Amino acid sequence: MKIALGCDHGGYALKCEIVRLLEELGHEVKDFGCYSTESCDYPDFGEAAARAVASGECERGVVICTTGIGISMAANKVKGIRCAHCADTLEAELTRRHNDANMLAIGAGFTGPMLAKKMVEVFLTTGFEGGRHARRVGKVDAIQP
Repeated sequence: MKIALGCDHGGYALKCEIVRLLEELGHEVKDFGCYSTESCDYPDFGEAAARAVASGECERGVVICTTGIGISMAANKVKGIRCAHCADTLEAELTRRHNDANMLAIGAGFTGPMLAKKMVEVFLTTGFEGGRHARRVGKVDAIQP
């Protein structure tokens, strides 16, 4: 699977861990930055990763900032993106099963690397249930302009 990644300076170290995991699992990684711990603006990298997912260039995306909140807000501004900010593996599983989320946001200041890597694995291996959830996801997508 081709995975888009984006982070700000607060998520850089965790992003590096996630890149290694994805490569070990055989995924192709498209890294949209940032590339250091120098202060930068999360919307730039959240948007870039989200556009890659929305366009079909990448199948899924993972974005990381200190809280995971700001970068998820930026990603969700892109039409076709359903980015879920998750804090544990159950949320990562359910957002795929019930919401068909195509991007995962993680807060590096709150989520350690072991948990974050497990969340990414669960997010990438869990399918969408469809059924009644498809109707709801359709309604969410219809809200977008």
